[in-house]
Amino acid sequence: MTRSNHWIWNFLRWFDSEAAIEHLDKTSRRFNLLRVMPFLVLHLACLLAFWVGVSPFAALFACAFFVIRMFAITAFYHRYFAHKTFKTSRGWQFVFAVLGASAAQRGPLWWAAHHRHHHQHSDHPEDLHSPHHGGFWWSHLGWFTCDAGFTTDEQRVRDWLRFPELRLLNRYDALVPMLFAVLIYALGETLAVFAPALETNGPQLLIWGFVISTVVLFHATVSINSLAHVWGSRRFDTRDSSRNNPILALLTLGEGWHNNHHRWPQSARQGFRWYEIDLTFYGLWLLSKLGIVRELNPVPPHIQRETRRLDRIRRNRKND
Repeated sequence: MTRSNHWIWNFLRWFDSEAAIEHLDKTSRRFNLLRVMPFLVLHLACLLAFWVGVSPFAALFACAFFVIRMFAITAFYHRYFAHKTFKTSRGWQFVFAVLGASAAQRGPLWWAAHHRHHHQHSDHPEDLHSPHHGGFWWSHLGWFTCDAGFTTDEQRVRDWLRFPELRLLNRYDALVPMLFAVLIYALGETLAVFAPALETNGPQLLIWGFVISTVVLFHATVSINSLAHVWGSRRFDTRDSSRNNPILALLTLGEGWHNNHHRWPQSARQGFRWYEIDLTFYGLWLLSKLGIVRELNPVPPHIQRETRRLDRIRRNRKND
């Protein structure tokens, strides 16, 4: 492969994840600067906040867009596409796949394939983003910048390949966040004309509503890779080092109950006790009442009994 071809193919992969995929070294864990340039630019663009300023509307929009897309990632990319913990229609499946793709965390098939691989090899050398095989920064974002983490292992998501719209979305995953960025900019410019009292405009809403919201969302999501396997408590003696962490659970709408999840990933609920706040599950419960999703997999009785038994043992040890 010539240097010029290498540059061109990495550039094309910004838009088409399958461009010249046969020339990609799927085992390389080296930092690929050309391919991850948009990722780096997105982070640097956060500094433009000092230029565009901020308004209450822009800040509120950023928070709302963060929550909506976090829910799309946790409920659908994770609990639906990766683990199939509930059911929904093909139409709603696509709607939430698009919302998830707008978070710039690649396509739903890529996300599900990598997460299924993680569960099979959790905290073993084959686990691409384990903090125990590469350290904190590697597990947090290093794995995302190498060629080994780029391709979609279709063998792990054969159940989803029958949907051409999901395959298309997965292949051109960069187009969705680009489209959302344009729409948010247009919204800001429209509000500047028709609702000047909101004190926002296109550049401001783009930086706060899309750029900063997306960067914070990314780091919140990958904190489960880097922190939820080293920081927190272990209720269950799983074969990995997963932890339960209430702070991460609040930040990620329930994903911080990671030890619970690794004990029983088939459940739509990750907070196994009433006091373990799982906002994603509450959202799914509401969607089930609206008829948008159905058949939420519960925490089975034997896992509930095990949870209570282990909690009693833990309390007794503290009282001794």
